[in-house]
Amino acid sequence: MSIIRKRVLVLHGPNINMVGERETSIYGKESFDSINLQILDYATSLGLECQTFQSNSEGEIIDHIHAARQNFDGIIINAGAYTHYSYAIRDAIAAVKIPCIEVHFSNIHSREEFRSKSVIAPACVGQISGFGKYSYLLALQGIQNII
Repeated sequence: MSIIRKRVLVLHGPNINMVGERETSIYGKESFDSINLQILDYATSLGLECQTFQSNSEGEIIDHIHAARQNFDGIIINAGAYTHYSYAIRDAIAAVKIPCIEVHFSNIHSREEFRSKSVIAPACVGQISGFGKYSYLLALQGIQNII
């Protein structure tokens, strides 16, 4: 008898691929690839199947959210700067009707004023920010308990 694992999609938005190189005082020095490996390993340890995807393109992110409704039980998203103004991503999250957790490396509420507003948050079940790469790991724990 095979065990059916819950599937989670982790979406990284614009510039997240530059983590470890850009603004290391905010985002840390660890590479994007290293963080992705840790996300995948931790998901496996929680009994979750996980796939990651990064894009600097709003349309590609929306396409992956739409496709997730047929292939995934939950979404974890760091929409990067799109967090603050992409009503299209917000509407895509609301449309798929699967749980989504918003994550951020930094505490968006303690940075520049424009970063404190998330237009995608109302479509998500929760938001985790300020814990660096651990924001993703905390989100995996959270999503595991609601899917």
